[in-house]
Amino acid sequence: MAELYYESDADATLIQGRKVAIIGYGSQGHAHALNLADSEVDVRVGLRSGSASTKKAQSAGLRVLPVADAATEADLIMLLLPDTEQKAVYDAEIAPALRRGDALFFAHGFNIRFGQIVPPPGVDVAMVAPKGPGHLVRRTFTEGAGVPSLVAVSQDASGKAHELALSYAHALGATRAGVLDTTFEEETETDLFGEQVVLCGGMTSLVQAGFETLVEAGYQPESAYFECLHELKLIVDLMYEQGIAGMRYSISDTAEYGDLTRGPRIIDSRVRETMRRVLDDIRSGAFAEEWIAENRSGRKHFDELRAKGAAHSIEKVGAELRAMMPFVSAGRERVQDVSGG
Repeated sequence: MAELYYESDADATLIQGRKVAIIGYGSQGHAHALNLADSEVDVRVGLRSGSASTKKAQSAGLRVLPVADAATEADLIMLLLPDTEQKAVYDAEIAPALRRGDALFFAHGFNIRFGQIVPPPGVDVAMVAPKGPGHLVRRTFTEGAGVPSLVAVSQDASGKAHELALSYAHALGATRAGVLDTTFEEETETDLFGEQVVLCGGMTSLVQAGFETLVEAGYQPESAYFECLHELKLIVDLMYEQGIAGMRYSISDTAEYGDLTRGPRIIDSRVRETMRRVLDDIRSGAFAEEWIAENRSGRKHFDELRAKGAAHSIEKVGAELRAMMPFVSAGRERVQDVSGG
């Protein structure tokens, strides 16, 4: 069994003795900065010139500096920009400021795992990755709870990088819920696999295919939307709260029998083999190379795929039905309010 760490396992004074720069003030950035500040950590936020997040951070009572200045002033830098933007900012504004004894932290291992960022010797390199969106990391902290997190060490120059990562997780509120040891490789590869195969790629493709199958068979698009997309939240919430077995206990016997007998026919040996090939692409670096090349070439293919997805008929039907159900999007504006980069 993996080892879990809680509040008694962390030394809060380690992070309180550091000057921390949070680079980025999006969903995760705002939560990290505010939680650390409330935990009596010396925090400043590094933002690029003209960032729309500057006023948000300042109005929250945080010091905002240009990225290079924040990196120079700090001795622990948490990089919370989008994966595709981290390398350029690191190379230009963070790398020149790094000194022996500094620490470079991440909340996702992509750029370290795939060699886009190569920190110098003498610098601790670690990860603290909350398993939840930033607004939840912040909200649970203010309520006296926390979101479980992962910690990992890629480079232990000081001999205390793991202890420092735990201390950071403590200030974030994560040790209230539990912190799990991992590696940069494991976190990155499982995260990408989960996104591509289940949480995003697999789920959206399954929903669209189910919708299309019903509509092609002559059923009303509205009925297909309710059955294949709208009710998905009910099932996911049950699994989130009670696991798969708990979800099956809560649904009808008819639904459970259909689940147990027809589910394996959908996710069959061919699908599992495709999953293994997707994982191979992730582990070999093929996906990372493809995504990096896509960004360097201007994202033309990505934009085409995005536009095609937005034009799918399920989006038009869904927009019309959601307009009849304002309760569906309740709280959406509050979440979006803290998602700016």
